[in-house]
Amino acid sequence: MSYTYNTMLVEHPRDGVVLVSLNRPDRYNAITFEMFDEMHALCDELQKDDDARVVIITGVGKGFCSGLDLDEAYTLPDMTAQEMMLGQQQWAGAFQKFHEIKQPVIAAVNGAAAGGGLGFALCADIRIASPAARFNAAFVRIGLSAGDVGVSWSLPRVIGMGRAAEMMLTGRFYDAEEAERIGLVNRVVPADKLMDECLAIADQIVLNSPFGVTMSKRVLNTNVDAGSLSQAIEVENRGQTLATRGADFREALSAFREKREPKFTGT
Repeated sequence: MSYTYNTMLVEHPRDGVVLVSLNRPDRYNAITFEMFDEMHALCDELQKDDDARVVIITGVGKGFCSGLDLDEAYTLPDMTAQEMMLGQQQWAGAFQKFHEIKQPVIAAVNGAAAGGGLGFALCADIRIASPAARFNAAFVRIGLSAGDVGVSWSLPRVIGMGRAAEMMLTGRFYDAEEAERIGLVNRVVPADKLMDECLAIADQIVLNSPFGVTMSKRVLNTNVDAGSLSQAIEVENRGQTLATRGADFREALSAFREKREPKFTGT
C-alpha cells in the first residue's frame, strides 16, 4: 500500500496500527475538495490492507480539523444545483466510507473539531481528546443546515437526541470537559499523553482476533439501529456462527489450555 497523499500523512507507528494525520496545519487542517478525494482513496487502501488492524486519526499542529476551507466554501453558491448535489454525494460519501471501513478508528482530537471536523471525529469508534479540543456544528453558523456529512445521524447516537439538538441548533463550541461529560468523547487526557493513550488502546485491540474485531465493529454499528432484541440477536448469531468456523477460535482455545498467548492469523 502506498498511502501517499497531499493533504494527509500516513504512518505506521506500531505493527497493525495506521496513523492518519490531516496535514494542513496552516489552515488548522481545513478540508479541501482534494482531501475529500484522498479520503476516498485512503479508505479504499485500508479496506484492502489486512495488515492494518486499527486506524488513528489526528491533526498536524494545533488543530484537529476546522471544517471546510472557506476558499472552497466560496465556490459553492456559484455551482448549479446538480453540481452541488453531486458534490454533496462525493463529500459526504467520504465520511460514510471512513465510518464503514473494517478497522476500528480512534480519533485523537488535539484541537478544534468544527463542522466537518466534528464529522471526522464522529466517524471514529473511539474518541480521545486533549484539553485543547473543542467541538461545534459550525454549519448552522454560516447559513447552512447543521445536518451535513452524516452529523445528524451520528451525533444523536453518540450523545442523545436532546443534547444533539442543542449542539446542532446553537452551533456553540463545547470544550473538552463538557464533551467528556455528555459522552461526545471517551475521555480527556493531557496533551502530551494523547497519542500514547490512543496507541495503548490500539495495542489492546491488535491483541484480539482480526475477524473478531471486525465482526464486533460490524455488529455494533448494525445493532445500534436494530428494531428489536430478536433482530439484534439474529445478527449476533450469524457472527458467532462464522467466527466459530475460523482457525482463530481454535487457536484461542488451544492457547487458553496451554496457558500461552494466542497467535491469531485472521483466518
